[in-house]
Amino acid sequence: MMSISDNLQAIRHRIADAARACGRDPADILLLAVSKTKPDADIIAAHAAGQTAFGENYVQEGCDKAQRLEEAGLALDWHFIGPLQSNKTRQVATWFDWVHSVDREKIAARLSEQRDPHRPPLNLCIQVNVSGETSKSGVAPDEVAALADAIAALPRLALRGLMAIPEPTDDVALQRRRFAHLRQLKDDLNARGHRLDTLSMGMSQDLEAAIAEGATIVRVGTALFGARS
Repeated sequence: MMSISDNLQAIRHRIADAARACGRDPADILLLAVSKTKPDADIIAAHAAGQTAFGENYVQEGCDKAQRLEEAGLALDWHFIGPLQSNKTRQVATWFDWVHSVDREKIAARLSEQRDPHRPPLNLCIQVNVSGETSKSGVAPDEVAALADAIAALPRLALRGLMAIPEPTDDVALQRRRFAHLRQLKDDLNARGHRLDTLSMGMSQDLEAAIAEGATIVRVGTALFGARS
């Protein structure tokens, strides 16, 4: 059985190979280790192998981990990547460095109000539903510009980019079209005066397609930590 360190090395090689295949610098792509439902010991093992950025989907679980591991002396970057309800924003504003899943102005406004002004601004990505799935979170593509303008006006936040979770498919051409759509939305926003530098897209099964279309953060859980129980 491969260790977390071995898995991490294999994923880094995948990212580097995918980047080089499309003429990109692998250093421009952040690996976000998705650690939801995984124990602290797995995070500590990944950190020992050089991983510092971790993604959590559940507010209480993620905040508890962030607090425990900070008290243990680990300097980690915490990214919230799951659906966020308005009654949970204070905890996320307190313990996380990034939120990838903002799809409503109300959520952004609460995060802005509840972020400690003595801490760095909270980095935000707007989640976009590029597949049009009714069951999936995310703002519709034609509503992204208005939401971006509203978020950019809020204090204590830094609007960094866009995130998407397209529907699973083995069709690489379709994967790339979904990711290319998100990249075009980012380019359109920058043409409107925004300064976005982040595309959070691609997971264990489709990170190569995402990197080919400009991903700057890929979110990997299963390939790193194994299947979730």
